Amino acid sequence: MNASVERVSRLPAAPSRLRVSFEFFPPKTEAMEETLWRSVQRLAPLAPSFVSVTYGAGGSTRERTHQTVNRILRETSLRPAAHLTCVAAERGEVDAVVEDYKAIGVRHIVALRGDPPDGPGTRFYTHPHGYQTSVELVEGILRIAPFEVSVAAYPEKHPESPSVADDIEMLKRKVGAGASRAITQFFFDNDTFERYVEKVRAAGIDVPITPGIIPVHSFKQVARFAERCGASIPAWLAARFEGLEEDAETRQLVAAAVAAEQVLDLIDRGITDFHFYTMNRADLVYAICHLIGMRPATAAPKEAVA
Repeated sequence: MNASVERVSRLPAAPSRLRVSFEFFPPKTEAMEETLWRSVQRLAPLAPSFVSVTYGAGGSTRERTHQTVNRILRETSLRPAAHLTCVAAERGEVDAVVEDYKAIGVRHIVALRGDPPDGPGTRFYTHPHGYQTSVELVEGILRIAPFEVSVAAYPEKHPESPSVADDIEMLKRKVGAGASRAITQFFFDNDTFERYVEKVRAAGIDVPITPGIIPVHSFKQVARFAERCGASIPAWLAARFEGLEEDAETRQLVAAAVAAEQVLDLIDRGITDFHFYTMNRADLVYAICHLIGMRPATAAPKEAVA
């Protein structure tokens, strides 16, 4: 029996130990909204710890993020976490967003510096009267209310960080400001993640470090994401998807196998929490969760989701 089959055969013994969360992005069109809500409806019965909703560069999706979070609150039993960035807004504007989230019942915010307002590859800058760093943003959020605050972590360091050590020092400052969890950028080398966590713990950071997992719906798209965020694409991963550009069905099967293999190996290493970048699509994520032993909860989400 090979190692991967052996893992699958023994894993479902303790699925209750596993916790998952899902990331969605706010839809731009009516068709995209339908896709998003089908995905929410499909994944909700897995009872995720929370679901997060992203926030575009320059605050470009601020209203749509708020609308999506609000609908999740109104029409499902899920716990939404709203993304919030430092970009393109004065402190008062950001504080008003936080106050609004507090008023509608949001209790979890993912605090991020944000991407360059002028797009990938351009210089990053913030509003002169805004929060200048994610550390300041975490402090500002917690001055308003005792939110649960998650922040970003980078197993291969942020592209703009001089070194992994500098990157970990920034994470330490965010935790010192009050962050209670770090969610990592996606990665494909589990050894890299394990070494990173060891360095984080050695630096005295003790909050949960949740690995971010991205199922490869499109290898070309994920490769572009990886280039922008400084994540490496192993040669073995490229080889798995070679020749499948026009074969969507086989690509889907390979993608599920690759992600499940990664998650199963992380479980073998003692990891119990996973954050899935869904790309607003439920199929692969649901399959991976099934493979690791998760099953729908008995309580169904509110019918209004549909």
